[in-house]
Amino acid sequence: MAQTPIAGEFTPYGPSHWVVLGLFVAGAVVLVGFGRAYRGSAAARRFERGFAVAVLGAHIAVQAYLMAPPRWNITHSLPLQLSDLAGPIAAFALWTHRPWACALTYYWGLTLSVQALITPVLRGPDFPDWRFLLFWGTHLFTVWAAVFLTWGAGVRPDWRGYRIAVVVTVGWAAAVFLLNLALGSNYGYLNRAPETGSVLDLLGDWPWYLLPETALILGVWALMTLPWTARRT
Repeated sequence: MAQTPIAGEFTPYGPSHWVVLGLFVAGAVVLVGFGRAYRGSAAARRFERGFAVAVLGAHIAVQAYLMAPPRWNITHSLPLQLSDLAGPIAAFALWTHRPWACALTYYWGLTLSVQALITPVLRGPDFPDWRFLLFWGTHLFTVWAAVFLTWGAGVRPDWRGYRIAVVVTVGWAAAVFLLNLALGSNYGYLNRAPETGSVLDLLGDWPWYLLPETALILGVWALMTLPWTARRT
């Protein structure tokens, strides 16, 4: 029999989760409309830089919380997950429109961060607790940044950006795998399966699930690139 949620504790697909998903959709629509209406204008640049500051500020707040005693633990507090890196890179992309940063924001934001919205790994207090707000703020901001840059500001993905995302992600995986060996950590679930159930259970045991996981990511990213490049031919 399923356990009754504790009062005040976040429950996936409970009322607060549905509100967040609705807010995500509404915010994405507004951002795309604003981006298209003011594309290339001084107002758009001011908005992008303000948005960048908000994204970076939210991620700094989350990391400060996770790295402060007594929560600090070197095996899980370091900002080494791709979702930890996606926020600062999204802020940089908003501020500069650098192609490599926009590419990483597009591929990481619209896969990893979207996954966090749909299947959140959030254990703890519900709205309006500030930890709830920080968790959802960081993920919403990252996905919104990707949506705004792509459909609002008109920064189009291409195969060069795809290759950049693949190379950077593979480099991250190799470096974090070695660091996990040294620390006994499991950032990115690269060195062992998660202790709790996850979608990785559908892909086999460790380390074999790394192969279909990699193929799936590369395939999805290619499909995310194809519509934009096909339009140019």
